[in-house]
Amino acid sequence: MNNQHQSGDVLKLDANMRIPQLDDQRLEWYSPLEQPFYLAGFGWLKEKQLYRRLPEKPTWTLPEAVDNLANCTAGGQIRFTTNALSLSIKVKLSSAANMYHMPATGQCGFDCYIGETGEQFYYSTTRYDSKQTEYESVMFTDMEPIDRSITLNFPLYQGVQEVWIGLNPSAQIAPPPAYDNSKKILFYGTSITQGGCATRPGMAYPNIISRRVNMEFLNLGFSGNGKGEPELAHILAEISDPACLVLDYEANCVSTESLQKTLPEFIRIYRNKHPHTPILVVSCIPYAKERYSKQLKFEKEERKGVQFRTVEQLRENGDANIYFYDGSTLLGEHAHECTVDGVHPTDLGFMRMADGLTPILKKILA
Repeated sequence: MNNQHQSGDVLKLDANMRIPQLDDQRLEWYSPLEQPFYLAGFGWLKEKQLYRRLPEKPTWTLPEAVDNLANCTAGGQIRFTTNALSLSIKVKLSSAANMYHMPATGQCGFDCYIGETGEQFYYSTTRYDSKQTEYESVMFTDMEPIDRSITLNFPLYQGVQEVWIGLNPSAQIAPPPAYDNSKKILFYGTSITQGGCATRPGMAYPNIISRRVNMEFLNLGFSGNGKGEPELAHILAEISDPACLVLDYEANCVSTESLQKTLPEFIRIYRNKHPHTPILVVSCIPYAKERYSKQLKFEKEERKGVQFRTVEQLRENGDANIYFYDGSTLLGEHAHECTVDGVHPTDLGFMRMADGLTPILKKILA
């Protein structure tokens, strides 16, 4: 048997698998921190102009892991309108891709959508050597010179120290289409909330929903470390003008008891600042091993019950703006085919999560 055909040969055999060489055309480079670009998804950007999801110097002490994970840029978006013929992006990351079960395109890449909310269509993802921490990539070229709404989604995991937008010199830039209002939708939770393990940023479920609801979204998912700490409730309560807070952190709870303790307290702290903001509590999606482990299935049911009863109790006590959603239904039929490792959704899993949550979120917002 001839074993000479190594996997690396694919790059020689299929031109679509290669990283394209950048042409030498002249580009004008812009910082998205400047107008008329709009940066969404960073609640404290005005403080230090950092691509960071929590304040650099919070009023409450953050757990060290959460403080580090706040530098991941999940949910960040660069929005603008342009008639550019070509668009490139220059990126400086804090570190290189390093996961066995999540593509570098999801961890460290940007992807590009064209169109207004409700009419956005995917166009491209950055293509680069995943061992690098600095890269330049063409998002599109040879387009017609007509105005388009552009959304560039930030990487879901590695931090972004710098990003620059390259447009052909004759391109004009204008602000993006306006949101329906100035309110923000906040998602607090786990690695699943953060976007592990989407193949590219636009496929994290909060990002999918952001293409269907014309408001600013903030992704506050902290991989392995969104545990419902009271400090985080205080910090999230600082974000002004919230439209809805989604709590999706069951998967990070080490025990049913910890969920029983943290959930009512998290809600109580948040309610002190935002007495009428809708809160949606979402229980965990199913895990593949539940089919084979009675203990795991029992624990998941128990934790779902804690969340349901917490919400029901608060509603009985007069809080009409709190809701529960049974996350065990989100992956639908053949749920076991919707994850990369039995826990973290693939793009299929995330699309199903978004399909399940979009109508309930729209109903709550209405």
